[in-house]
Formats: sequence, structure tokens, C-alpha cells
Amino acid sequence: MNVGVLDFFMRNVDCGEFNDKRVLEVGSRFVNDSVRPLIERFCKPREYVGVDIEPGKYVDVVLPAERLVDYFGSESFDVVVSTEVIEHVLDWRLVINSMKMMLKRGGIIYLTTRSKGFPYHAYPHDHWRYEPSDMVRIFRDFEIIRLETDWKKPRCVTEG
Repeated sequence: MNVGVLDFFMRNVDCGEFNDKRVLEVGSRFVNDSVRPLIERFCKPREYVGVDIEPGKYVDVVLPAERLVDYFGSESFDVVVSTEVIEHVLDWRLVINSMKMMLKRGGIIYLTTRSKGFPYHAYPHDHWRYEPSDMVRIFRDFEIIRLETDWKKPRCVTEG
């Protein structure tokens, strides 16, 4: 993660979307930074569950993102957060659809990712780049509340 992700969250998070809610973070392991402390401290979710493929700081459940629904069941969370993850998973369609299925009706997804022009950064893999038009297509079944872009990373908040 980087300062741009933190800036996006600080400008766009509505704590009402998190207060007393169940939150799932996909790709939660602390690598460069995390939005989790901000959300937990200022937005007071009822529960915050971090999932990643490796154990580490902010990881509550070690699990591949492709198995979210198998583990938690459908419509289990009010909010899903995923920062700088989907460019690293080979089957991004399965992971995005799993995130969508995890949401309760009216739930919110906060997602950031890398766009074309950002250099290769394999940790552990680096497969994809996304443009705003990709986010519009990927989330055509959701209402896109905010979609921001810069040369590094499209960012998107959706409601299902």
C-alpha cells in the first residue's frame, strides 16, 4: 500500500458505512501499511476480519481469496475492503465475485488496485492492471459510488 491508498480512504470513508458493521479485509497482511487501524479506531466496526494467504500482522484467517465463500458463506459481511490485491490473483473474476457474494444486501466494497503504467511488482505474483473502464464493467451489477484514478491505480467504492 502507499500514501495514495491512505489518502483515498481518508477522503472517501463514511464511518456510517463501518460503525457497528461486520468488515472483511481481503489481502490484510501488513506489508507497507494498512487502513485497518484507521477504520477500527475512527469508524468502530462491530467486527473486523483480515484474510490473507500468509500469516502476519492484521491477518485473522489464513485463506486464499478464492475460498472466501466456502469459508464464511454468502452475505456474511456488511463491508469488504481490498487494497492493492486483485492485480496479484490469477483468477480475479472468482475473487471479485467472491467479494460480491460475501456482502449483505446494500453492502459496500472499498477496492484499490494498480493500473496500466505501474511497474511489475511480484509479491507474490503480479498478473493484471485495471483501468476505470474495467472497474465499470466489473462492477456493472453494483452502483459505483466513487471511482477515482491516477496513473498508478484506479480506486472504486461500490454498493450492491
